[in-house]
Amino acid sequence: MDTLGIYISVPFCRSKCTYCNFASGVFPSSYMGQYVERVCEDLKEAVEQYSGIPRTVDTVYLGGGTPSLLPPDLLRSLFTTIREHFLVANNAEITIECAPGQLAGDALDSMLESGVNRVSFGVQSFIDQEAKATGRLHTRAIALGDIRRVQGAGIRRVNVDLIAGLPHQTPASWNESLAVLIDSGVDHASIYMLEVDDASRLGREVLSGGARYFAPAIPSDDAIADMYADAIDVLAANGLAQYEISNFARSGEESVHNMKYWLRKPYLGLGVDAHSMLRVESGEVIRLETTDDLNGYLESPGWDGQRISDLREQLEEAWFLGLRMNAGVNLRDMEAEFGRESLELYKPITNELVAEELLETNHDQIALTSRGRLLSNEVFVRFLDVVEAAEPATV
Repeated sequence: MDTLGIYISVPFCRSKCTYCNFASGVFPSSYMGQYVERVCEDLKEAVEQYSGIPRTVDTVYLGGGTPSLLPPDLLRSLFTTIREHFLVANNAEITIECAPGQLAGDALDSMLESGVNRVSFGVQSFIDQEAKATGRLHTRAIALGDIRRVQGAGIRRVNVDLIAGLPHQTPASWNESLAVLIDSGVDHASIYMLEVDDASRLGREVLSGGARYFAPAIPSDDAIADMYADAIDVLAANGLAQYEISNFARSGEESVHNMKYWLRKPYLGLGVDAHSMLRVESGEVIRLETTDDLNGYLESPGWDGQRISDLREQLEEAWFLGLRMNAGVNLRDMEAEFGRESLELYKPITNELVAEELLETNHDQIALTSRGRLLSNEVFVRFLDVVEAAEPATV
């Protein structure tokens, strides 16, 4: 029987990082109570509206934004509502994202009372100059102090995010950040390459040629790719093995919640710019999404986008989500779910990608190569519209 993951978006930040392209920002604290009330209403509505979704929850993830900024009473309210409407498994993984330097003592106490057993710190860099240049409010000392404080409070499972490609970053400073991460003793790391798009201030500056947010100090694409490759080697040598394009963990410490996304297991997303994938009683796969505008969400909570995924969309998702994982895609499982004829449509694509050394096969598994992980977006595009281009009504 499937279990459910719950994701709650908390869009409140103390400051907006220059590279951030998420639906988050600096809002009046008076919004927080109204926001949590809306999320709690959506939790109740989901149970009433989607009767076929699993009632047993084995992962809860509060992301953002900076969920640790929520006052303790609001954090408790969220978890109380979840437990009123769902059965939270005794061994459930419960994660909350925190910004270093923004975790008050009473907030940590309320997290422990609420059952939080995993913390993800958005450090991004342990080099003070790099952190400051992107609008982060912490120093290395503050970040390490918070990591130790959480570990000392009994939350053993800790993730640290780092970004390759920040302004002023060099191979030497990147390796210094990696060394500090390893020395901290955390059991999980997320390594991202800087995204350049017009959804962030830094991205817009890069595209327009500005200098206010230190865009000229961003390393070259080749240098960023080399940093990412170095991280894979350095982390592996220190017990943090890559299991997904951006994620590394000690054995058994992989993120159970994030695995739901890549394995297409049901999850319910609530709050601003949240997404859901539900398998309901009829067997249909339903995708839900909410607005990315905070005021719009507060005025009209719930899901403003709902659609049933057709088999073509599910098949494409199975490929590019499954290929994100180092283990790759199991062809027998794909055939059992979608049928041999559907899978045959992709053979020319997979054969081409194997020939280009972007994919590799091992019996019934097919996975990205190390080069393929660097060029993953280019690989994934090749899996789109394959069915549509084939004979009508193939799936």
